[in-house]
Amino acid sequence: MIAPSSAHERNTVSQDHISVMLDEVLEALNPENNKVYVDGTFGAGGYSRAILQKGVSMLWAIDRDPTVVEAADLLKNEFKGKFQLLEGCFSDMEKLLKANGQDYVDGIVLDIGVSSMQLDQAERGFSFMKDGPLDMRMGHQGQTAADVVNEMDEEELANIIYRYGEERASRRVAKAIVEARTEKNFDRTLELSRVVEKAVGGPKYKKGKRQIHGATRTFQALRIYVNDELGELRRGLEAAERILAPGGRLCVVTFHSLEDRIVKEFFKLKSGDISRGSRHMPARGTDMPEPTFEMMYRGGKKASADEIKINVRSRSAKLRAAVRTDAPAWAQEEKND
Repeated sequence: MIAPSSAHERNTVSQDHISVMLDEVLEALNPENNKVYVDGTFGAGGYSRAILQKGVSMLWAIDRDPTVVEAADLLKNEFKGKFQLLEGCFSDMEKLLKANGQDYVDGIVLDIGVSSMQLDQAERGFSFMKDGPLDMRMGHQGQTAADVVNEMDEEELANIIYRYGEERASRRVAKAIVEARTEKNFDRTLELSRVVEKAVGGPKYKKGKRQIHGATRTFQALRIYVNDELGELRRGLEAAERILAPGGRLCVVTFHSLEDRIVKEFFKLKSGDISRGSRHMPARGTDMPEPTFEMMYRGGKKASADEIKINVRSRSAKLRAAVRTDAPAWAQEEKND
């Protein structure tokens, strides 16, 4: 096994957690002395620690998961007066920061999706490999995954699985779930996992390579839906546009195509690279506002081969980054997800 880089060694919060693409994120964010930064998805605190070690003036961390408080307290004690955790969604970063007297910041990093910590905690209900309550909420508010699979009608359930999980067998999966719940409501992750895997079918191996678990896409879809992850991402990008100072940097790490597509379209539109966005960013005709971002590089960066060898989660990661111009933030638009 290839040894971790020095940055990874310094910022592994536990033996099991390594911050994805840490070196690439630090290079893109370029934290500087006497500047203020935001880690919008604190998690285990790997990015936060690395940024603080650069001698920044202040780092604001945001997370809606109450279990991160212990890791945050360690940093608060180690970097006295330079670190503060704000409990909430990163889409609310503007409100959270202004409530604490911070109007503008010099850099923001977002690591989108479920953290390895959450996946490893069976009681959180994210894993289809470990038995636990069928929850999947990143916070403690709102409906659980159990509520969705036990109460939603078959067509709505199929649409969620297809849209957010890109599962081609979505209708077959939804039908199997609805049939199974007539005998007993789902309340455990492995109960659901077994039903979904059977409905998806297909070989576990193809041409000698192991296929992804049959429940992967359905569990992804339920998690994204329960936590409104795509809506959260869109709102978070717009909030970042409003609170970044000119020259400030926005770095976003995504883990699947749905997330990456949103970030890609946002940066392309806001940098003036395209004349109109997706259905979430309607056409503006010729009366386009001034670009609010300048992309740092074309496309998204991927993790190195060395990192993938020591951290399998990084194989699907993609980093996109942009620099804030001095143009005013665009007016917010009504969007229907």
